[in-house]
Amino acid sequence: MSLKSSGVSEGVIQRGKLLVHIAENGHSIELNCDEYTLVEAVQRYLDSLSGIHSNDQLLLYLDMKLEPQQPLSAYKLPSDDKEVFLYNKAKMRTNSTPPQPEEVEVAESIHPDPTRPSSSTDPHPLDEALDPALKALPSYERQFRYHYQLGDAIYRRTLLKYETCERLSREQRVQEKALEIARGNLDHIFKMILHNYTDFVKRYSHQQRAHSNLLVNFWRDLERLRSIKLMPMLQTANRKCLSDFVKEENLRKMVEDCSSSHRQFESKVGEFKQEFQELKGSTEDLFSSEASIISRDLGRTIKEHRQYINEQKSMMQALSKDVGLVKKLVDDCLTSQLSNSLRPHDAVSALGPMYEGHDKNYLPKMQACEHAISNLFMFCKDKKSEMNIFVHGYMQKIAYIQYTIRDVRYKFSLFNEAINRQNDQFEHLKVVRGIGPAYRACLAEIVRRKASMKLYMGMAGQLAERLASKRGSEVRRREEFLRVHSSYIPRDILALMGLYDSPSTCDVNVAPFDGDLLDLDISDLDHYAPEQLAGLSFRKGLSSMSESSVDSDDFVEASDLAEIAGTNKLEVENAKLKAELASAIALLCSFSLEMEFESLDEGKVDNLLKGAEKTTEALRLKDEYGKRLESILKSKQMQCESYEKRIKELELRSSDKDGSFSTGKIGDSKSEISGDGEAHMRSASSEPMDEASYGYSSLLAKMGGDKNGKSFDDNMTDSSGMVNPHLDSSMQEPNRDESHVNEKDDREEIAPDVGMRLANSSTADNMLQLPKTCDGVGQSNDDLVVELQNILKEKSNQLNEADDKLEAAMEEVAKISRELEISRNLVDECQMNCAHLENCLHEAREEAQTHLCAADRRASEYNVLRGSTLRVRSLFERLKACVSSGGIAGFADSLHSLAQSLAKHRAELIDQYSKAEASYEQLTKELDDKKELINTLYMKHQSEKQANKEKISFGRIELHEIAAFVPNTAGHYAAINRNCGHYYLSPESAALYTDNLPHHPTYIVGQIVHIERQTVKPSPVEAEHNSDSTQSALSSGSSDANPYGLVVGCEFFVVTIAMLPDTAIHRPPAAAAS
Repeated sequence: MSLKSSGVSEGVIQRGKLLVHIAENGHSIELNCDEYTLVEAVQRYLDSLSGIHSNDQLLLYLDMKLEPQQPLSAYKLPSDDKEVFLYNKAKMRTNSTPPQPEEVEVAESIHPDPTRPSSSTDPHPLDEALDPALKALPSYERQFRYHYQLGDAIYRRTLLKYETCERLSREQRVQEKALEIARGNLDHIFKMILHNYTDFVKRYSHQQRAHSNLLVNFWRDLERLRSIKLMPMLQTANRKCLSDFVKEENLRKMVEDCSSSHRQFESKVGEFKQEFQELKGSTEDLFSSEASIISRDLGRTIKEHRQYINEQKSMMQALSKDVGLVKKLVDDCLTSQLSNSLRPHDAVSALGPMYEGHDKNYLPKMQACEHAISNLFMFCKDKKSEMNIFVHGYMQKIAYIQYTIRDVRYKFSLFNEAINRQNDQFEHLKVVRGIGPAYRACLAEIVRRKASMKLYMGMAGQLAERLASKRGSEVRRREEFLRVHSSYIPRDILALMGLYDSPSTCDVNVAPFDGDLLDLDISDLDHYAPEQLAGLSFRKGLSSMSESSVDSDDFVEASDLAEIAGTNKLEVENAKLKAELASAIALLCSFSLEMEFESLDEGKVDNLLKGAEKTTEALRLKDEYGKRLESILKSKQMQCESYEKRIKELELRSSDKDGSFSTGKIGDSKSEISGDGEAHMRSASSEPMDEASYGYSSLLAKMGGDKNGKSFDDNMTDSSGMVNPHLDSSMQEPNRDESHVNEKDDREEIAPDVGMRLANSSTADNMLQLPKTCDGVGQSNDDLVVELQNILKEKSNQLNEADDKLEAAMEEVAKISRELEISRNLVDECQMNCAHLENCLHEAREEAQTHLCAADRRASEYNVLRGSTLRVRSLFERLKACVSSGGIAGFADSLHSLAQSLAKHRAELIDQYSKAEASYEQLTKELDDKKELINTLYMKHQSEKQANKEKISFGRIELHEIAAFVPNTAGHYAAINRNCGHYYLSPESAALYTDNLPHHPTYIVGQIVHIERQTVKPSPVEAEHNSDSTQSALSSGSSDANPYGLVVGCEFFVVTIAMLPDTAIHRPPAAAAS
């Protein structure tokens, strides 16, 4: 049947064949329809053919269901290579009747055996002959004709059964494919529901563990809150401990309700899990139970039985030849044209063995072949019946599983809503669990803010000190300038020039803040808020918290640990580490609740707080390092005291010999130096860190000898760095800048009077000053300087080696990148070659198919010619027999009959030729139509390809794409792109369009030939000033490194384009008017 659509012009309709397979019996229906045919019309037609009602029809194409209101074009149908499967929903119900056994029309009723001939039913003129030999010839003719008719009936029945076997095999393959489509559709739905179930179980398991933990440990948590007292300054009449934050009288009823709801929900979820496991088991059993009843070798077995058909065909040819021979003999006897050499007795004697061969050889073999094909036919019929029953049961199971899946999907929404209600109900219990971590986090935040404030104030003082140093340098430079040039220029002229002004002083004042913070240190944290308040034990080691954002990093960066005025590097590190430790503790207290009520893997729990332990370990090492320095300084103090005693003894001895004048002088100078140094020590150690900048300036002024003081301070810093080589590198590394600057001074002169500056740290408050005159200490300093120089040289060599290794690694990376690019190009080329080979293979297959069709056509022509040749040969054999038999009349009749046969054969040839010529003309016409269609499609493809090439790319900016650029507010041409910005037109490309024009074009369109990737780098002025304040004050406008005014570090791309052919430059309206 041909299905047509209405309301559409015939010229635009795409017609084709729609092949529909019926799943329940494997039958196939082919429809001629067009793309505008509705699925509903197809269903009505299938209803008339298959007897399946339209409401019970389920049409599937791949994994898509065909909706009745949609046209076939919505599914890219019809197409000759696409198949649609029809499922009967009525047969998929549980109470539907199973299919009946396969009914096939019996071949015996179509081609029955012929009746045996007799002389009474089929008389012949020779039956009345007197010669027994002549009388036997008609009997042989009737028997031979009967044998041929019997063999023909056997052959036709066998051929019909064989064709039926092939049809049943095809139908079983169709049913297998239909089951595969249905199984794939079910598998897709089951995977979706399994994914939803997995997410639900994961969510429920996490909630169940968290709620069970809350219920089991609730009273323990409440007792823990009772045991933790608030800090004295936080206590009130109604709040003495942490448990006073909640009302205990309401908690007991709340716990009972939550426990009851938790148990009920747990039982419901258990029932749901059991139901889903049953669904999963039935689905897996269904997927594992394939159509094992079908013999996989059925097709090969049918092909092997093809030999019986060929064998019967050869026997039929032999029977036909024998029938022709005996008929010829009988005709010759009737016309009395037997040759003298061939007598009736000889003919009868020759026909006897032929009859025996028919009766005992040919016919039994043909019956045996029929029996073998009949067995195959019954086997295929039984398998087809079993397949129908299997498909019926299989589709019923699929329908039941799909119904169960719909029920489970509905329950998912109910259980998710119940989970949300459970979370809301347990929210009040979570408050009890979160009070402890929140209280500990608040106290840790107090410690962090105090340490951060200390660092902030110290950095403000450092900034003021730097500005004061800059001002002093400027004042000295101006004074030097006036000293040089005032002897040549009068002072009043210089005054009028304004050269006597001096820079103003800069005062850095920070308003006090965080004045209401409690007086709390890091050591008091565990006293007021023990670690068990966090709820989890983090001693197992947690992941590095250095990756987390710590607020103290905003004040002191890891690379900026230089001394703040009035403090040393060690104290800066201690303050920074305290801030980091407090921040980590506060962050961990926040994490404790999240980890308690959110699902975390065991690996993540084991890697959450390693940074905090590292910080604690670093603080411990810093304290040990400070204690070690204190012990060293105390030993040096004792050594200096012994030197003082020795000096006094020497003074007493010299006073006995030379008088008391020199002794008094030496004693006065020594006491003056010692007293002055101790006073400086006390003043330096008593200044707080936030006023360190002013203390550092006053200390330098009081010391008087900056050079000697700096030299000895550097030596002390370096020697302290050699105490423990296993400490942190920030503790050990000497101040390289100062060592390089003062290295020459340390070599040339070593002052006999050594001055000492101690940093403002907790480990150096009670240390005494070394005496100035100490030859032993000076000699040890010389040795230490030489040793430090060797270490510095070794470190420099190691740094050079590391640079060389880094360069080699970068070269290796570049080499690997080039090899990767080459490999990528090879892969692309291989893919292109594979595509080319696939095209060649497709063309070869088409060519082979064409050759096969031509060979089949030539074989059929050969068979026709062979048949005509055999007929002509038989005519010539008859002519030869007539000529050899003698007789003019017989010869004339023979020639007449030969002429009639040739005329008939000629008429047949002429008819065949006319048909072949008409077929040739039809094929030629169709070929011309196909050529015209191919040319039309090719021109359409070329036009679409050209149109695609000329499309402007707005989604991506790549080479050989066409891009559009419009000027921005700064006058630069920026690309129109919706995914990413910062693509600008190069000045050279813009010049191609803007030169020789009074105004710039409104937009520029061109083909991309080059893309250069760049990054905005800071200008030299910006690089010199690192702080944010100075950077914002001294940063200039756009430069060559930042022509588009972007922020530092931003990436931008400079695009070079080529002008397209026939490109019109679009000017603004003003320019066009001018």
